[in-house]
Amino acid sequence: MLAGELYDPADAELREARARARSLCHRFNHADALAIERQRQLLAQLFGRAVDTTITAPFHCDCGSHIELGERVCFNTGCVVLDVAPVVVGSHTRFDPGVQIYAASRPLSAALRRSGLACRHPVTIGADVWVGGGAIVCPGVNIGAGSVIGAGSVVTHDVPLGVLAAGNPCRVVRPLDPGDERVE
Repeated sequence: MLAGELYDPADAELREARARARSLCHRFNHADALAIERQRQLLAQLFGRAVDTTITAPFHCDCGSHIELGERVCFNTGCVVLDVAPVVVGSHTRFDPGVQIYAASRPLSAALRRSGLACRHPVTIGADVWVGGGAIVCPGVNIGAGSVIGAGSVVTHDVPLGVLAAGNPCRVVRPLDPGDERVE
């Protein structure tokens, strides 16, 4: 799986990794919101790398260990990350409620899907990105630093740096001016 080959999601090692992540997510999602240090400890166990991360419960992920977060990344409530491949997020990136990031996929061939095999494609999201509520980031997508993804967008292709992109499928709307103070 980690080499990019088709894999069997029912593999014992993968089931164990998912069970571990589900347990950590459950404990995080049900931790007292005032027990900040306990929440930080759970996130440190869950993620491959996370520095000063803010997550509002509930949060769900596949493995957790394939998620690398830069400094001060923020996930609002109800976010899901399917991280069977690396999901790398740059510093100061924000995800509004209900954002879903998928590194997991299935083969296009019906025969291969019928076999139960799955595939994976890493996702990279640059620093200072804002992903609007309910957006879906599909497998293999790269989102450039400083970009904004509109709420409800389905990001099926790479997004360059420093743009406003929105829609289904997500398309570049316009470049962003670094000094732009407008609220979209």
